[in-house]
Amino acid sequence: MAKPNFIELPGCDPIPILYEGRSVLAIDKPRGWMLVPHSWRKTNWNLQAAIDSSLRAGDFWAYSRNLKYLRHVHRLDADTSGVMLFAKSEGALHAISDMFESRRMEKTYLAVVEGKPRQKEWTCELPIGPDPTRFGRMRVDQSQTGKDAETNFRLLFSNQRFSLIEASPLTGRTHQIRLHLAESGVPIMCDELYGRVEKGYRLGLRAVRLAYKDTFTRRPVNIIAPTESFLKEFGFAITPELAMANWIRRPRVPNEKGQGGQPLPPREKSGPKRPQ
Repeated sequence: MAKPNFIELPGCDPIPILYEGRSVLAIDKPRGWMLVPHSWRKTNWNLQAAIDSSLRAGDFWAYSRNLKYLRHVHRLDADTSGVMLFAKSEGALHAISDMFESRRMEKTYLAVVEGKPRQKEWTCELPIGPDPTRFGRMRVDQSQTGKDAETNFRLLFSNQRFSLIEASPLTGRTHQIRLHLAESGVPIMCDELYGRVEKGYRLGLRAVRLAYKDTFTRRPVNIIAPTESFLKEFGFAITPELAMANWIRRPRVPNEKGQGGQPLPPREKSGPKRPQ
């Protein structure tokens, strides 16, 4: 029986597997799943804990791959969807983590903001640190304790209300894109920390691409998440111009040998069935 191209966890829709190589597996993380510290189990929506439980149970998606270990290499905020990379071994975890830390991992996000930015392209380099007055929130920190942060932004389109922005963070600070856009005068739609929440919408941020050279095979890897549903939610569509972007999903995903990859996973879904 063929390996399923999705992860099945209790209480939610199947989570599509976007890419699988010898050392890594990438999923299309739905909104709602947290990547809180593994020691914190006060939520049923701890993605790492749920995956570990599924591995121990020998669920078929893991059993068919002989998976015993799967650990997230980076984090996405709970309400951010898109490409999420996992390592299949501790050795792979250290190697891929180093690629993130040394800026050898290309990361692309789509952000939907209210209004229109003043520039079509710009870079924000404001340093970031924890906000001591509000737990879980970050702030611009120009002191010696602030950590350097750099994000490149490009305006793609604007409609009557929203603008679609391509964000390419060079560093990986907590809430970096959200804070940098808010400081640029265009907070992300429905950002409860740095903007405002509006009924009927969800956080307008999606991780759409990771690209890197595989540490073990030395071959290029390009992982892309579907974007149609995300764009449609905010009144955007894939135009001929957008169709040329490097984050538009192609008919098949190449495998490590550069040949035909896995069949596409099921179409993008809304995520965990939890109260909104």
